[in-house]
Amino acid sequence: MARIAIAGAGIIGAAIATWLIDQGHDVTVFEPEPDGLPTSSGNASLIALPEIAPIASPGILSAVPGWLLDPLGPLTLRWTDVPALLPWLLAFLASATPARGAKAREALTLLMTTALADHEELGRKAGLTGHLRQTGYVSVHDSEKSVASALHEAGVVKAALGYDFERITPERARQLVPQLEGNFAGAIYQPSYWTASNPLTILRHYQAFVSGRAKLVPAKVTRLVQGENGITIATPSGQKTFDKVVVAAGVWSRDLVRGLGAKVLLENERGYNTTFTDLDWNLPMPVGFADHGFIASPLVDGLRVGGAVELAKPDTAPNFARAKAMRTKMRRYVPALPEGGKEWMGRRPSTPDSLPVISRHPGDDRIVYAFGHGHLGLTLSAVTARLVASLIADAPPDPALAPFSITRFQ
Repeated sequence: MARIAIAGAGIIGAAIATWLIDQGHDVTVFEPEPDGLPTSSGNASLIALPEIAPIASPGILSAVPGWLLDPLGPLTLRWTDVPALLPWLLAFLASATPARGAKAREALTLLMTTALADHEELGRKAGLTGHLRQTGYVSVHDSEKSVASALHEAGVVKAALGYDFERITPERARQLVPQLEGNFAGAIYQPSYWTASNPLTILRHYQAFVSGRAKLVPAKVTRLVQGENGITIATPSGQKTFDKVVVAAGVWSRDLVRGLGAKVLLENERGYNTTFTDLDWNLPMPVGFADHGFIASPLVDGLRVGGAVELAKPDTAPNFARAKAMRTKMRRYVPALPEGGKEWMGRRPSTPDSLPVISRHPGDDRIVYAFGHGHLGLTLSAVTARLVASLIADAPPDPALAPFSITRFQ
């Protein structure tokens, strides 16, 4: 049994803590806002097993210029933040090659292969059941070109993971999702998607499991100090030494990494959503609006409309006009969507190659990193917890995990 500190209690940190507690470790979790709403709480509620395509790809490069001309489009930059984002943006462009994209797909496929089984195991450890259901997923497309692109991607996913897909007519899409009353060119149905009941409810369950069996310290980790007798955690209220430390603090993990003399490219891929909890209807399954970069997801207690990407510094003020734009666009397809709802903005921690960091610190196996999951935080939380537990246990290096190593930034 080891004395382990975890920096961060979002879905990644809470999942890791749950796994380590189940293994008998003495766990302490540091979280500056234990009752706050981390990024994972605003997730679209998908267990998105087929999503192995990195954001950085040759195809996206041709679309980016047009998107950037629309300040409310699928991807936008806060231009005043570009100087701070430039190293990440340059690395993003360098990652958008066929060869590097293929390697990223292969790496994400490795994680997705066990992601669902790991979710089931994590739930068993924490006494959580019934929180996942296989709903399937429909994406709607405005043009034949968009349909063709999506069919190609679905074919790549089937070759990698075996997940079926089907091109369906607008009429068939409306049979599956009666609320789709607007016009579109075609749709694709993928039955392999799962939906979580409510990301915040799931997060709170894991946090409650952790707080009942471990120490939860309401403080921000400001620095890690390597010593002969362990790793010292420094907070504004004091410091304490542990055998091992896991850094799972989202985008703020980069400060701890850099404080240890290592490099990382980790930025804030912000997403917006609106959640409706007073509708007298709901969608039977998630629906993606492929040409606009957002989805609508049925929660157990409401409907969430959100997505898109805004690259900006973490402390830049939110632009909720982006959430409104998604609602407006959705009404083209789902006229029944009303005004109102609760708006939200979350800070997805993202790497330029779309691969999370799941890795030991270079030269010090007592420090393990787990961050940078982008929009796949909920989907990859359980498999990350399992892999971090193996790294904590001093298992021999697994060559398959090399793409997730922080050494790629050194």
